[in-house]
Amino acid sequence: MKSKALTILRIFFTIAAIIFMTVIFSFSSENADESSDTSGVITDKAVQTFVKDYEKMPSEKKTSIREKVSHIVRKTAHFSIYAALGFCISMAAGKRRLFSEGSAFTVILCFIYAFSDELHQNFVPGRSCEFKDMMIDTAGATVGMLISLLMLMIIHKIIIIKTGHKSDSHL
Repeated sequence: MKSKALTILRIFFTIAAIIFMTVIFSFSSENADESSDTSGVITDKAVQTFVKDYEKMPSEKKTSIREKVSHIVRKTAHFSIYAALGFCISMAAGKRRLFSEGSAFTVILCFIYAFSDELHQNFVPGRSCEFKDMMIDTAGATVGMLISLLMLMIIHKIIIIKTGHKSDSHL
């Protein structure tokens, strides 16, 4: 019974990874104006929330602040969505050690996807291929993979405490 449940979880995380890849591809397919509009909504909310008296500032100051916040929002989005992707791929790979083929597979697969995503953007009007973004994406994926390993370790410890013996189950 445990094996079936674990198989279902691995399938779930595989499907979730595919969904994240599709979302990433969709965002990367937006031309420069569409992409700016998408991140602009979040940028506007962040500026209004965190910058005191933003509305009272001179136009040049508002533009400068908005550009800085926009950059942070865009790079955080890169990191976050790849962290989610790395987490899902890592969970689909199952229980393993930090320095293992499964962990390396997760990071390498995410790097290859980030590379292909940046290459794809090179063909979208107003977008470009940025090595820095690939590194941000890969860092996000690595953090996602590390979070999944930490979570698996905690779950494993809980199983040991509850049952009194080591579990042979592998997610």
